[in-house]
Amino acid sequence: MTLNLTTERMQAHIDSGIGWMVFDNPARHNALSLEMWQAIGDILEHYAADDAVRVVVMRGAGGKAFVSGADISEFDEKRANAQQRVEYGKIAGRATRWLNKLEKPLIALIEGYCIGGGLATALSADIRFATPDSKFGIPAAKLGLGYEYEGLAKLARIVGPSRARDIMFSARFMEAAEAKDMGLVNFIESREDIEAACMAYAERIAGNAPLTVQAAKAAVNAWESGGRDEDLDDVRALVDACFNSEDYKEGRAAFAAKRAPQFEGR
Repeated sequence: MTLNLTTERMQAHIDSGIGWMVFDNPARHNALSLEMWQAIGDILEHYAADDAVRVVVMRGAGGKAFVSGADISEFDEKRANAQQRVEYGKIAGRATRWLNKLEKPLIALIEGYCIGGGLATALSADIRFATPDSKFGIPAAKLGLGYEYEGLAKLARIVGPSRARDIMFSARFMEAAEAKDMGLVNFIESREDIEAACMAYAERIAGNAPLTVQAAKAAVNAWESGGRDEDLDDVRALVDACFNSEDYKEGRAAFAAKRAPQFEGR
């Protein structure tokens, strides 16, 4: 199933429980234009509501870059004054919220450069695959711009505060092997194998109990956010839902019968 979008710079389709989201602006290294921000929000909102989607994979088209941040070339036209900045922020903010609040597993398939805003986008994923030639970094200190707390907090939680300081202070680029060593990347696969490996991993997730996966993601997110009482209450409710679900009955029955379970997410 292919989604109809308002821009040709984003592509989205659903296959075998996997919702694909492709940043398709290779001429600008997949820099995110305003219409792409709008489509990201639309795609993820659709995937969140579609029970057929068990996991989401995002990638960049063209093979040279994942995402290179915002498309600065359109700022004179679409962020030229305070009012335009507010409107731009609403659309981009909605997409960012969906990247961060999606309850289903989100995987980033990274080929080539994953720098600055591209890395910030990849950090919203739960799992990251990369090719050996991928490069990572945040060159903010070379540009003189400030970096928002939320992005740096996420980076520090993933790689640790010492490595986060190194990344930000030095503004250096890292090879995929170093990124994996610090926990920034989960898996490294060759250019030839990365799509198949990522699909196989996503299909593995898609075959598991959706409510269990959702509860696990919520619990890890709650820990990352400091274990606030309201978040922990939500996690407890999700765990209770697992134990009260038809999928839990199916899982027990499948185990006893020594067959593969057929989970429906209810």
